[in-house]
Amino acid sequence: MLDKLIQFSIRQRWLVLLAVAGTCALGLYNYQRLPIDAVPDITNVQVQINTEAPGYSPLEAEQRVTFIVETAMGGLPKLDYTRSLSRYGLSQITVVFEDGTDIYFARQLIAERLQQIKSQLPPGLEPQMGPITTGLGEIYMYIVEAEPGARRPDGQPFTPIDLHEVQDWLIIPQLRNLPGVIEVNTLGGFEKQYHVTPHPEKLVAYGLSMRDLMEALELNNQNTGAGYIERNGEQWLIRTPGQVKTADEIANIVLTTRDGAPIYVRDIAEVALGKELRTGAATHNSQEVVMGTAFMLIGANSRTVSQAVAAKMEEINRSLPAGIVARTVYDRTNLVDATIQTVKTNLFEGAVLVVIVLFLLLGNVRAALITAAIIPLSMLMTITGMVGAKISANLMSLGAIDFGIIVDGAVIIVENCIRRLAEEQQRRKRRLALGERFEVVFDATREVIKPSIFGVCIIMVVYLPILSLRGIEGKMFHPMAYTVMIALAAAMVLSITFVPAAVALFLGGKISEKENFFMRFARLAYEPLLRRALAVRGLVVTGAAVLVLLCLLIASRMGSEFIPAWTKATSPCMRCASRALA
Repeated sequence: MLDKLIQFSIRQRWLVLLAVAGTCALGLYNYQRLPIDAVPDITNVQVQINTEAPGYSPLEAEQRVTFIVETAMGGLPKLDYTRSLSRYGLSQITVVFEDGTDIYFARQLIAERLQQIKSQLPPGLEPQMGPITTGLGEIYMYIVEAEPGARRPDGQPFTPIDLHEVQDWLIIPQLRNLPGVIEVNTLGGFEKQYHVTPHPEKLVAYGLSMRDLMEALELNNQNTGAGYIERNGEQWLIRTPGQVKTADEIANIVLTTRDGAPIYVRDIAEVALGKELRTGAATHNSQEVVMGTAFMLIGANSRTVSQAVAAKMEEINRSLPAGIVARTVYDRTNLVDATIQTVKTNLFEGAVLVVIVLFLLLGNVRAALITAAIIPLSMLMTITGMVGAKISANLMSLGAIDFGIIVDGAVIIVENCIRRLAEEQQRRKRRLALGERFEVVFDATREVIKPSIFGVCIIMVVYLPILSLRGIEGKMFHPMAYTVMIALAAAMVLSITFVPAAVALFLGGKISEKENFFMRFARLAYEPLLRRALAVRGLVVTGAAVLVLLCLLIASRMGSEFIPAWTKATSPCMRCASRALA
């Protein structure tokens, strides 16, 4: 089978080169679709269920909400475990599923269970599932603040309520419309509220209760449709707008009548503009601000989405009220760009080093170029495989690629082809004809193709145990293993097809195999050492065994960590987060 494939590649060399060009075009197309991130997303498959319970203490939230919801989640298909948190006014349950579970299937199961327990919860409480995102979904953070000395049109300084309104009514609606943005959270500021504070003694004096006041406020704060009438062939809609807009309108709501005189809300209560009770705040430079966080949809390209959010924020800033500005404190694009730049630098330097070594070892410019071409070709094929396998380009997946290993099989084939072509030309005392060159290249490739493939397979087998990892370890290291194996497989296919075709096509002139200066120097340095090692082989083997045992002893005393520790001084992400929360 291999012989037929090699022979086909040599005879149909132009077809092979055309196929390689098509593969390159496909790789360039997939490069535009390749998700880019800093590190792999190690978050498990989870769904959060949040229930706002205003006024509930942690104990009441646990007993009346958390226990009911968490118990209802038991027995779900592919359920791993659940955990819960009960705080003042909030119940939160995190439902974790087994790896590989479809997130939308999991949310559908939870939605069905929530519908079943709806009648068991206190009236007015509505459990809501969290956004479809992951632990690395926070891609953009910004603060909304008033510039120094800024004033409202009425001359008063901007308040946290004003900043919160700008966030809720101007910024969030525009960001939520961006593709890939699933949620925008708000921290800090105050939600604008109208407070009605009744006087108990006045309620008693008028014979009213709190329920009477609440019902009056509810009934007098709604719009009602009344159908339509036809007039002159036109349809006129009838409606009764009843929603209050100001504190004065609330104060003028009629509660009841006494002796024909109306009793208004203002007669038994005070109506004023107020703010919500809150349990947290956001500050920047010792000033209270409103912080917004944009969350990315699970599976989206974090770099693309964060760039879209950054561009939208520039547009939003132009539409904000004079004196209010939204400033970026964390942009995932900066972290991703820094990480990818590191990977690019390492890959470029590695590729240049490999090319230099190829020139020094092969001693033939055309042969070195053919071998070096395996690097970009295999990378483009790897990108296509990563897109197909839904693997993002990050520090783990791309940082593990070793170009020296990738070109190993091609080096063996090209070097043997050069040797055989030089020997055949020397034997015939002339340049080889086209058919003769093809035959020599075929024989030379067939001689070394099996050990070359065998060597690549051994390297690929080394990565197979990584695929057995599960949980966080698997999510962290699977992209690396898959990427390296795809790159090795691509290089192996190119070595069998592209390399013989390119050698047969481009190595047609006079070829002579001779040692260059580098190889002569390496031989002069290595041969004496080899002879001495063979002369005292027992001592060499013993020394190697002792060295291995010593290394094993040292390794047993080494510490171990899952990943290197990231500090504020070394992590851009941590630096941005610390600035945002300062």
